[in-house]
Amino acid sequence: MRFAGKSIIVTGAGSGIGRAAAVAFAAEGGRVVVADRTEGAEETAAMIGAAAVPIRMDAADEADVVRAVALACDRFGGLDVMFANAGISGGLANLFDTSVELFADVLRVNLIGPFLAIKHGAPRIADRGGGAIVLTASVAGMRSGAGSPAYSASKAGVINLAQVAAQQLSGSNVRVNALCPGLTETGMTQPTFDYAREAGKLDRVGRLNPLRRGAKAEELARAALFLASDAASYVNGQALAVDGGLSSSHPVTRQEYGKTAV
Repeated sequence: MRFAGKSIIVTGAGSGIGRAAAVAFAAEGGRVVVADRTEGAEETAAMIGAAAVPIRMDAADEADVVRAVALACDRFGGLDVMFANAGISGGLANLFDTSVELFADVLRVNLIGPFLAIKHGAPRIADRGGGAIVLTASVAGMRSGAGSPAYSASKAGVINLAQVAAQQLSGSNVRVNALCPGLTETGMTQPTFDYAREAGKLDRVGRLNPLRRGAKAEELARAALFLASDAASYVNGQALAVDGGLSSSHPVTRQEYGKTAV
């Protein structure tokens, strides 16, 4: 019961890693604001029960983030943990096929969202004497080869944001860390996993990492809970890769200029 009596916000909690984390936080005593822009928020809250309250929100809209923080404070007396997990993939287009509009939208959700979570969540966490903020980044933000240009750039920004925030929150006892998943079965990646299952090629998904498989959302949730817990009380400003070992080398098929990778 590492989170007994703790007030927690999880964005992107309508499915995938966010849902798994929200359920896990509640199972360990946490009281959770389940935030998502879809009906998944209510579905996840129903799975949890009385320890959860849902809210529909856009994680990159400042007014919505303010509402979510206020809800946590009103319902649960404050805020102890913010898991800024909401994100979008932006597809698989290369640099030259990516529109400015798509690039901007990916940055808005994936990078401005975590910025707003820190801006409005950290002061309330500090008011409680300290706590933790966990930002979902990606191994794609660590180096090339694991995501599209827009997605990779946004997640690299999240990693740096965690470092900057950790420094600027010096003395507050608020820790900020980035969680960097590898290929994980979530709503974002479901088409890839479904296609592989139908084609009888599931064993090829995640084959480039040493564990030779994709991750389950629950495996990433456990890492997020670690970063949010007192077990990580001296972990701050770090990027934790949970990727089956992929980022130890990032082996990829190279894409040549003007050609499509195969």
